[in-house]
Amino acid sequence: MSNLTRRGFTLGALAGMPVLAACGNGVGSSGGAKIDARVNATLSHMYANYPGTRDLADKATGILVMPVVTEGGIFVGGGYGRGALRIDNVTVDYYSATKGSVGLQFGAQQFAHVLFFMTEEALERFRRSSGWAAGGDIEYVFNDRGENLRAETTTSTAPVVAVIFGQAGLMAGVSLEGMKYTRIIP
Repeated sequence: MSNLTRRGFTLGALAGMPVLAACGNGVGSSGGAKIDARVNATLSHMYANYPGTRDLADKATGILVMPVVTEGGIFVGGGYGRGALRIDNVTVDYYSATKGSVGLQFGAQQFAHVLFFMTEEALERFRRSSGWAAGGDIEYVFNDRGENLRAETTTSTAPVVAVIFGQAGLMAGVSLEGMKYTRIIP
């Protein structure tokens, strides 16, 4: 059994520095700026293509924008995306969205989604949780053939309204059930 010397400890610590440097916490990185740019583009696209969402945004106390969520799987699947929570059109936090599933599935797809928090209570519950999971208090909004959102979305009384759009890929159907949102430092 050998004793660890000061020199051995110092050399070992220096050798491990590159590995530890790769585990940065994101402070000072440009990750937030990249997410914000994608969020801005996603909101512009949504407002231009689905004008009814502008009214929804005006009534919401907060909006979580996930510009790109990628899902894929062969029997066992998963999904991941990063986005930003905006209150009064200002980014206040960054979040990741993760999803896992098991079942009859094959393929991959990408989509964007926006969660509109329609009540202060729903927004506070989301922000205070250590990992919020999408559940039964979400009302889903899908576009009709004419690319217009259903009329009842602007009079919704649900605490959270989800708008899903921009689907591309080879999987059928999109749901946020089982999606877990966690605050991150990009």
